[in-house]
Order: sequence, then structure tokens, then C-alpha cells
Amino acid sequence: MHALRRLLATRNRAAAPTPRNDHDGPIDRDLPGIEIAPGLRLIETFLPQPLPAQPLSLAFSKRADETVQPQDLLFFDTETTGLAGGTGTRAFMIGAADWHRDARRGEGLRVRQLLMSTMGAESAMLDAFAAWLGPTTVLSSYNGRCYDAPLLKTRYRLARRGDPISALDHVDLLFPTRRRWRGTWENCRLATIERQLLRIQREDDLPGSEAPGAWLDYLRGGSARNLRRVGEHNHQDVVTLAQLFLRLVQAEADERTPPPGHQPASE
Repeated sequence: MHALRRLLATRNRAAAPTPRNDHDGPIDRDLPGIEIAPGLRLIETFLPQPLPAQPLSLAFSKRADETVQPQDLLFFDTETTGLAGGTGTRAFMIGAADWHRDARRGEGLRVRQLLMSTMGAESAMLDAFAAWLGPTTVLSSYNGRCYDAPLLKTRYRLARRGDPISALDHVDLLFPTRRRWRGTWENCRLATIERQLLRIQREDDLPGSEAPGAWLDYLRGGSARNLRRVGEHNHQDVVTLAQLFLRLVQAEADERTPPPGHQPASE
């Protein structure tokens, strides 16, 4: 908290607000979603699509005999303050997607995002995310085993909350993606995988490196425009994770399936 306050103070001194005149109009402070606790917003969208009909093999992750129920998967990604490591780094947004069957909307991919609009909302955000997790939840991320999960575990510990993450299975998609496609494209960044494998081209995407500044600018009274763009970036990240998971499952299955007309070797 103290490190974040120091950074805010430094930014305030270095970049004083531009004087406004009577014709400027109000600053755009609108954030999407609903406030579910003081300073904490929930943004939820639903993308209609058929749920995977069968348990999904984890053979692509070197777990050949294991499967996961599609509705147990929770794809997640965080947006962080980007401070210099240690306990000063915090997540100001957690995005998650899961395959969900809704009585009113039918089957689809549900995307939920928690966004802190004040520094004091972290405990409420951690509690809300923990409520999304159950004993059978299987987390899935892109490098989240090395970054997002440890960061959240630290925040739960500092908030004197029980850690709901460590006991859960975690399928990190970065490593099987690298094994399968390393050398095929210039790198294995998620944006590259989207463009080359999933044929997704983002428009007006805010680079992840600018996310901390967008949040800090909003905290000191600036426009919400770039913070909304952070939310859109995070939304696409978790949707991409769900699509990439299915591609990895299919690629592994295709590799293990003999081509048509193949005759097994006689014993």
C-alpha cells in the first residue's frame, strides 16, 4: 500500500493535470459493470456457444491419462500495478471465463471481471474471486503458474485471507503451446497465437504495459477511457485462453489419430 501511494504521489507531481476551461466538459469517469462492494465493480458478459460435449483430455499437457470436465475449467488472467516486484505489486483486475449453462441464456462462455476503482477494494475483490472457486475447479492460464497465481497467493496472505488457489489443479497453456509451436512463428506471445492460430486480430488494443498507468491515472481523477480498454484487453485474453485450450486438445488428438487408410503394423 505504501509503495503504491508513493508511486501515485510521484506521478501526481510529475504530471499535474492540464488546466481546464469552461468549455472542456466533464471528465469521462464511466466504468462498465455494477458496483458489488465499495470500489469494486463486476463486469459480466455471456458469449453463446455450445459447451464441449465430452471431458477434455489433458494429454497436450503431458497428462495422457487425465481429463477435465469442461465446466470445471476457469480461465483467468490478472492486470497488475506493475510495481517493482515484492509485496508492492497487486492485481487491480481479475478476469475469468468458464463454460456455463444458464437457465435463461442457454449454453455459452461466461466472462466475469473484477475491477478495483479504489485502492481500498482489494479485500472485497479477493473474497469475490475466491467465491468463484470450488473444490473441483481447474485453473487455466497463460504463464499464470509463474506469475498470476503466485501474485494472488501473496495478496491473499497479506490480506490475512486463506489461500483458495494452492489446493487447485492448474493447467498452464504457455508450456504446451511452446512445445507444439516454438519456431513456427516469431514468438509464442498470446497476441501472436491469436493472430496466427486463432485468426483473431485485435483492434484498438491497449498494450499490457500501459495497463498500470491507465489504472493509476483513473485513481488520481483522470479519464476512464484507457481503463475501459484495459478491461477489453483482459476480456479478450480469457476468451482466447478457452479457444486455445480447445485447439491444444484437438491438435493432440489429431496427432494421435492414424491417417485414413493407415494399416497397423503386423505383430
